[in-house]
Amino acid sequence: MRVDLHNHTIYCNHASGSMDEYIQKALKCGIDIFGFSCHAPMNFDSKYRMDCATLPIYLKKIKDLQRLYSPLPTQYIDKIHNKIEILSALEVDYILGREDLILKQVLEAKVDYLIGSVHFLDEWGFDNPEFIGEWAKRGIKNTWEHYLDSLQNMAKTQYFQIVGHIDLPKIFGKRMPRDLETKMEETLQILYDNNMVIEINAAGLRKAIQEQYPSRNILEKIKEIGLDITLGSDAHSIEQIGYGYDVCINLIKDIGFDKIAIFRNKEKILLNI
Repeated sequence: MRVDLHNHTIYCNHASGSMDEYIQKALKCGIDIFGFSCHAPMNFDSKYRMDCATLPIYLKKIKDLQRLYSPLPTQYIDKIHNKIEILSALEVDYILGREDLILKQVLEAKVDYLIGSVHFLDEWGFDNPEFIGEWAKRGIKNTWEHYLDSLQNMAKTQYFQIVGHIDLPKIFGKRMPRDLETKMEETLQILYDNNMVIEINAAGLRKAIQEQYPSRNILEKIKEIGLDITLGSDAHSIEQIGYGYDVCINLIKDIGFDKIAIFRNKEKILLNI
């Protein structure tokens, strides 16, 4: 079963290609279950996300595609396109101390799942090349500590089903210091205790780090703790759909994973890989 649950759309203002084209590419990649998870509205960093007025348009477009392509038996299906299950989702930014920025409209949206991601520490977009100079001011260890604190508190809100790109701060090659491994393990345990699923995100293979999120050693700890996993391209363009999929699948199989999680109406379902 080929699953890809993290994909963006033109509605987030920094992706290209139509949603129809994304589905066509997913079909060519042999993907069975495909999720749209565009950046959710928020009264912050509006340049890189949809606004509230666009949210119903985005969700309606997904419903239209579901009717066209859904593999489930229904009178609305065009049988020619009966090949792929399409899920609806949002990627929601979590900023420690600014939980008020998460909109009720987003939390109550009729979607299959929410991906909780940390891209910001205070107002610093640490994964944005435009602000890479801030790393020198804050330091690698302090940044990672702040990031892990953010993940822990994000999990405790219980707002989200999936945690996105769990070791994202390594994006520019600034790996987590070894003396924070215990804190990472504590973070994984908190994620487990709050029923979150870990995303294996292929975007890192396209970045300077040239490695999926998370790294193998973290994946091994994820397996040991018993967290469930899922897969996502984090595609922002048509050519990125399915990128690195086989690399990620082979890695998780080698570690010993044999199930992958999806969500329907925020209910977790485990499928054979």
